[in-house]
Amino acid sequence: MSEAEVVVVGSVNVDLTVDVDRPPVRGETVLGGSVAQGPGGKGANQAVALARLGRRVAMVGATGRDAAGDAARAVLAAEGVATEHIGYEAAPTGLAVVLRDSGADSTIVVAPGANALLSPATVTAAAPVLGAARAVMCQLETPVAAVAAAAAATQGLFVLNPAPATPLPASLLDRVDLLVPNRHELAALTGTDQVEEAVRRLRVPRLVVTLGADGCLVHEDGRLVRVPAAPARARDTTAAGDSFCAALVAALLDGGSLVAAAEWATRAAALTTTRTGAMLSLPRLAELG
Repeated sequence: MSEAEVVVVGSVNVDLTVDVDRPPVRGETVLGGSVAQGPGGKGANQAVALARLGRRVAMVGATGRDAAGDAARAVLAAEGVATEHIGYEAAPTGLAVVLRDSGADSTIVVAPGANALLSPATVTAAAPVLGAARAVMCQLETPVAAVAAAAAATQGLFVLNPAPATPLPASLLDRVDLLVPNRHELAALTGTDQVEEAVRRLRVPRLVVTLGADGCLVHEDGRLVRVPAAPARARDTTAAGDSFCAALVAALLDGGSLVAAAEWATRAAALTTTRTGAMLSLPRLAELG
Protein backbone atom coordinates (compact mmCIF):
# COMPACT_ATOMS: atom_id res chain seq x y z
CA MET A 1 0.00 0.00 0.00
CA SER A 2 1.27 3.49 -0.84
CA GLU A 3 1.58 6.14 1.86
CA ALA A 4 -1.66 6.63 3.79
CA GLU A 5 -3.60 9.86 3.25
CA VAL A 6 -5.53 9.32 6.47
CA VAL A 7 -4.50 7.50 9.63
CA VAL A 8 -7.24 6.45 12.03
CA VAL A 9 -6.17 5.92 15.64
CA GLY A 10 -8.96 4.13 17.43
CA SER A 11 -10.91 1.10 18.52
CA VAL A 12 -11.32 -2.31 16.95
CA ASN A 13 -14.35 -4.22 18.25
CA VAL A 14 -16.66 -7.10 17.63
CA ASP A 15 -20.28 -5.89 17.47
CA LEU A 16 -23.03 -8.08 18.89
CA THR A 17 -26.35 -6.59 17.76
CA VAL A 18 -29.68 -7.60 19.29
CA ASP A 19 -33.02 -6.35 17.99
CA VAL A 20 -35.41 -5.20 20.72
CA ASP A 21 -38.76 -3.43 20.72
CA ARG A 22 -37.26 -1.00 23.21
CA PRO A 23 -34.15 -0.95 25.42
CA PRO A 24 -34.65 -2.05 29.04
CA VAL A 25 -34.88 0.40 31.90
CA ARG A 26 -32.72 -0.12 34.97
CA GLY A 27 -33.28 -3.53 36.54
CA GLU A 28 -35.53 -4.74 33.74
CA THR A 29 -35.16 -7.74 31.43
CA VAL A 30 -36.64 -7.56 27.94
CA LEU A 31 -36.88 -10.22 25.27
CA GLY A 32 -34.84 -9.62 22.13
CA GLY A 33 -35.27 -10.73 18.57
CA SER A 34 -32.64 -11.50 15.96
CA VAL A 35 -28.94 -11.46 16.84
CA ALA A 36 -26.06 -10.58 14.51
CA GLN A 37 -22.30 -10.49 15.04
CA GLY A 38 -19.89 -8.50 12.91
CA PRO A 39 -16.86 -6.21 12.87
CA GLY A 40 -17.04 -2.78 14.45
CA GLY A 41 -15.46 -0.23 16.74
CA LYS A 42 -15.59 3.49 16.02
CA GLY A 43 -12.00 3.52 14.81
CA ALA A 44 -12.37 0.51 12.54
CA ASN A 45 -15.69 1.76 11.20
CA GLN A 46 -14.23 5.15 10.31
CA ALA A 47 -11.18 3.55 8.69
CA VAL A 48 -13.33 1.29 6.51
CA ALA A 49 -15.68 4.15 5.67
CA LEU A 50 -12.74 6.22 4.43
CA ALA A 51 -11.37 3.32 2.41
CA ARG A 52 -14.77 2.77 0.78
CA LEU A 53 -14.78 6.45 -0.13
CA GLY A 54 -11.57 5.97 -2.05
CA ARG A 55 -8.97 7.09 0.50
CA ARG A 56 -5.68 5.37 1.33
CA VAL A 57 -6.04 4.53 5.00
CA ALA A 58 -3.87 3.08 7.76
CA MET A 59 -5.05 2.21 11.24
CA VAL A 60 -3.36 2.35 14.63
CA GLY A 61 -5.06 0.32 17.35
CA ALA A 62 -5.03 -2.85 19.41
CA THR A 63 -6.73 -6.23 19.57
CA GLY A 64 -6.35 -9.32 21.67
CA ARG A 65 -4.53 -12.44 20.51
CA ASP A 66 -7.82 -14.15 19.78
CA ALA A 67 -10.03 -15.24 16.92
CA ALA A 68 -12.03 -12.01 17.09
CA GLY A 69 -8.89 -9.92 16.66
CA ASP A 70 -7.69 -12.05 13.76
CA ALA A 71 -11.07 -11.73 12.08
CA ALA A 72 -11.10 -7.96 12.55
CA ARG A 73 -7.64 -7.58 11.02
CA ALA A 74 -8.67 -9.72 8.07
CA VAL A 75 -11.78 -7.60 7.45
CA LEU A 76 -9.80 -4.36 7.63
CA ALA A 77 -7.15 -5.67 5.24
CA ALA A 78 -9.81 -6.89 2.81
CA GLU A 79 -11.31 -3.39 2.83
CA GLY A 80 -7.93 -1.90 1.92
CA VAL A 81 -6.94 -0.58 5.35
CA ALA A 82 -3.27 -1.00 6.28
CA THR A 83 -3.09 -2.93 9.57
CA GLU A 84 0.66 -3.01 10.31
CA HIS A 85 0.24 -0.66 13.27
CA ILE A 86 -2.54 -2.59 15.00
CA GLY A 87 -0.83 -4.16 17.99
CA TYR A 88 -1.65 -7.11 20.24
CA GLU A 89 -2.48 -6.64 23.91
CA ALA A 90 -3.00 -9.04 26.81
CA ALA A 91 -6.76 -8.61 26.85
CA PRO A 92 -9.66 -9.80 24.69
CA THR A 93 -10.55 -7.87 21.56
CA GLY A 94 -13.09 -5.15 22.36
CA LEU A 95 -16.80 -5.99 22.37
CA ALA A 96 -19.79 -3.74 21.72
CA VAL A 97 -23.30 -4.90 22.59
CA VAL A 98 -25.78 -2.99 20.43
CA LEU A 99 -29.49 -2.92 21.27
CA ARG A 100 -31.28 -1.83 18.09
CA ASP A 101 -34.86 -0.78 18.79
CA SER A 102 -37.93 -0.66 16.60
CA GLY A 103 -37.34 3.04 15.86
CA ALA A 104 -33.90 2.22 14.34
CA ASP A 105 -32.07 3.87 17.24
CA SER A 106 -29.24 2.06 19.02
CA THR A 107 -28.26 1.80 22.67
CA ILE A 108 -24.67 0.60 22.94
CA VAL A 109 -22.47 -0.76 25.72
CA VAL A 110 -18.77 -1.10 24.90
CA ALA A 111 -16.35 -3.36 26.77
CA PRO A 112 -13.04 -1.89 25.55
CA GLY A 113 -10.83 -4.92 26.16
CA ALA A 114 -7.56 -4.49 24.26
CA ASN A 115 -8.59 -0.99 23.16
CA ALA A 116 -8.14 0.22 26.75
CA LEU A 117 -4.50 -0.89 26.62
CA LEU A 118 -3.53 1.08 23.53
CA SER A 119 -0.50 2.97 24.82
CA PRO A 120 1.13 6.26 23.84
CA ALA A 121 4.25 4.22 23.05
CA THR A 122 2.38 2.14 20.47
CA VAL A 123 0.98 5.29 18.88
CA THR A 124 4.34 7.04 18.90
CA ALA A 125 5.90 4.04 17.16
CA ALA A 126 3.65 4.91 14.22
CA ALA A 127 4.82 8.55 14.21
CA PRO A 128 6.32 8.41 10.69
CA VAL A 129 2.97 7.27 9.27
CA LEU A 130 1.02 9.77 11.36
CA GLY A 131 3.32 12.62 10.43
CA ALA A 132 3.11 11.89 6.71
CA ALA A 133 -0.70 11.67 6.60
CA ARG A 134 -2.83 14.53 5.34
CA ALA A 135 -5.28 13.87 8.19
CA VAL A 136 -5.36 11.89 11.42
CA MET A 137 -8.70 10.88 12.98
CA CYS A 138 -9.26 9.85 16.60
CA GLN A 139 -12.21 8.95 18.83
CA LEU A 140 -12.43 8.20 22.55
CA GLU A 141 -12.89 4.41 22.70
CA THR A 142 -9.13 4.31 23.38
CA PRO A 143 -7.26 6.07 26.23
CA VAL A 144 -6.99 9.85 26.10
CA ALA A 145 -3.22 9.52 26.50
CA ALA A 146 -3.06 7.56 23.24
CA VAL A 147 -5.15 10.23 21.51
CA ALA A 148 -2.82 12.93 22.84
CA ALA A 149 0.17 10.99 21.47
CA ALA A 150 -1.52 10.87 18.07
CA ALA A 151 -2.15 14.61 18.18
CA ALA A 152 1.49 15.27 19.03
CA ALA A 153 2.69 13.22 16.04
CA THR A 154 0.26 14.76 13.54
CA GLN A 155 1.53 17.24 10.97
CA GLY A 156 -1.65 17.45 8.90
CA LEU A 157 -5.29 17.94 9.90
CA PHE A 158 -6.09 16.54 13.37
CA VAL A 159 -9.73 15.49 13.68
CA LEU A 160 -11.34 14.36 16.93
CA ASN A 161 -14.72 12.68 17.25
CA PRO A 162 -15.11 12.89 21.06
CA ALA A 163 -17.19 9.75 21.44
CA PRO A 164 -18.05 8.39 23.89
CA ALA A 165 -18.14 11.58 25.96
CA THR A 166 -15.04 11.82 28.16
CA PRO A 167 -13.44 14.78 29.98
CA LEU A 168 -10.58 16.14 27.89
CA PRO A 169 -7.57 18.22 28.93
CA ALA A 170 -7.36 21.71 27.50
CA SER A 171 -3.97 20.83 26.02
CA LEU A 172 -5.59 18.21 23.79
CA LEU A 173 -8.49 20.41 22.73
CA ASP A 174 -6.00 23.13 21.85
CA ARG A 175 -4.42 20.74 19.34
CA VAL A 176 -7.70 19.86 17.60
CA ASP A 177 -8.20 21.31 14.13
CA LEU A 178 -11.70 19.90 13.65
CA LEU A 179 -14.00 18.62 16.40
CA VAL A 180 -17.02 16.47 15.47
CA PRO A 181 -19.23 15.75 18.52
CA ASN A 182 -22.91 14.96 18.70
CA ARG A 183 -25.11 17.16 20.85
CA HIS A 184 -24.67 14.98 23.97
CA GLU A 185 -20.88 14.91 23.65
CA LEU A 186 -20.84 18.66 23.09
CA ALA A 187 -22.85 19.17 26.30
CA ALA A 188 -20.46 16.94 28.23
CA LEU A 189 -17.50 18.99 27.03
CA THR A 190 -19.03 22.39 27.73
CA GLY A 191 -21.52 21.95 30.57
CA THR A 192 -24.50 23.23 28.61
CA ASP A 193 -27.11 21.50 26.45
CA GLN A 194 -27.77 24.71 24.49
CA VAL A 195 -25.95 23.86 21.26
CA GLU A 196 -25.26 27.39 20.06
CA GLU A 197 -23.93 28.45 23.47
CA ALA A 198 -21.81 25.30 23.75
CA VAL A 199 -20.27 25.96 20.35
CA ARG A 200 -19.24 29.42 21.44
CA ARG A 201 -17.62 28.10 24.63
CA LEU A 202 -15.29 25.75 22.77
CA ARG A 203 -12.16 27.30 21.36
CA VAL A 204 -11.52 25.05 18.39
CA PRO A 205 -10.92 26.38 14.87
CA ARG A 206 -13.64 24.31 13.24
CA LEU A 207 -16.54 22.39 14.71
CA VAL A 208 -19.33 20.27 13.29
CA VAL A 209 -22.06 19.13 15.69
CA THR A 210 -24.10 16.17 14.48
CA LEU A 211 -27.79 16.44 15.37
CA GLY A 212 -29.22 13.16 14.08
CA ALA A 213 -32.46 13.69 12.19
CA ASP A 214 -31.95 17.45 12.56
CA GLY A 215 -28.80 17.42 10.42
CA CYS A 216 -25.72 19.19 11.76
CA LEU A 217 -24.41 22.56 12.84
CA VAL A 218 -21.19 23.90 11.30
CA HIS A 219 -19.04 26.46 13.10
CA GLU A 220 -16.16 28.12 11.30
CA ASP A 221 -14.66 31.61 11.45
CA GLY A 222 -17.22 32.67 14.05
CA ARG A 223 -20.12 31.72 11.78
CA LEU A 224 -22.81 29.12 12.51
CA VAL A 225 -24.49 27.33 9.62
CA ARG A 226 -27.20 24.70 10.05
CA VAL A 227 -27.15 21.91 7.48
CA PRO A 228 -30.37 19.88 7.22
CA ALA A 229 -30.35 16.11 7.26
CA ALA A 230 -30.72 14.22 4.01
CA PRO A 231 -34.03 12.33 3.77
CA ALA A 232 -33.85 8.63 4.55
CA ARG A 233 -36.01 5.79 5.82
CA ALA A 234 -33.80 4.71 8.69
CA ARG A 235 -33.40 1.04 9.61
CA ASP A 236 -30.26 1.22 11.78
CA THR A 237 -28.46 4.34 13.02
CA THR A 238 -25.52 2.52 14.66
CA ALA A 239 -22.81 3.61 12.21
CA ALA A 240 -24.31 6.91 11.06
CA GLY A 241 -21.91 9.01 13.11
CA ASP A 242 -18.86 7.09 11.93
CA SER A 243 -19.99 7.36 8.32
CA PHE A 244 -20.52 11.10 8.76
CA CYS A 245 -17.07 11.68 10.26
CA ALA A 246 -15.32 9.72 7.52
CA ALA A 247 -17.20 11.42 4.70
CA LEU A 248 -16.57 14.84 6.24
CA VAL A 249 -12.81 14.27 6.22
CA ALA A 250 -12.84 12.71 2.75
CA ALA A 251 -14.62 15.76 1.35
CA LEU A 252 -12.26 18.18 3.09
CA LEU A 253 -9.27 16.39 1.55
CA ASP A 254 -10.81 17.13 -1.84
CA GLY A 255 -10.59 20.82 -1.04
CA GLY A 256 -14.23 21.53 -0.30
CA SER A 257 -15.50 24.04 2.24
CA LEU A 258 -16.54 22.77 5.65
CA VAL A 259 -20.21 23.45 4.91
CA ALA A 260 -20.03 21.62 1.58
CA ALA A 261 -18.21 18.74 3.27
CA ALA A 262 -20.91 18.57 5.95
CA GLU A 263 -23.62 18.50 3.28
CA TRP A 264 -21.94 15.53 1.59
CA ALA A 265 -21.39 13.83 4.93
CA THR A 266 -25.09 14.07 5.79
CA ARG A 267 -25.84 12.21 2.56
CA ALA A 268 -23.37 9.47 3.47
CA ALA A 269 -24.82 9.16 6.97
CA ALA A 270 -28.38 9.06 5.66
CA LEU A 271 -27.55 6.26 3.24
CA THR A 272 -25.82 4.36 6.04
CA THR A 273 -28.99 4.39 8.17
CA THR A 274 -31.02 2.68 5.45
CA ARG A 275 -29.05 -0.56 6.00
CA THR A 276 -28.53 -2.82 8.98
CA GLY A 277 -25.23 -3.51 10.69
CA ALA A 278 -22.41 -1.14 11.52
CA MET A 279 -19.40 -1.64 9.26
CA LEU A 280 -21.51 -3.56 6.75
CA SER A 281 -23.77 -0.53 6.21
CA LEU A 282 -21.03 1.94 5.22
CA PRO A 283 -21.45 3.30 1.67
CA ARG A 284 -19.00 3.26 -1.20
CA LEU A 285 -18.00 6.31 -3.22
CA ALA A 286 -19.94 5.28 -6.32
CA GLU A 287 -23.18 5.16 -4.31
CA LEU A 288 -22.90 8.81 -3.31
CA GLY A 289 -22.32 10.24 -6.77
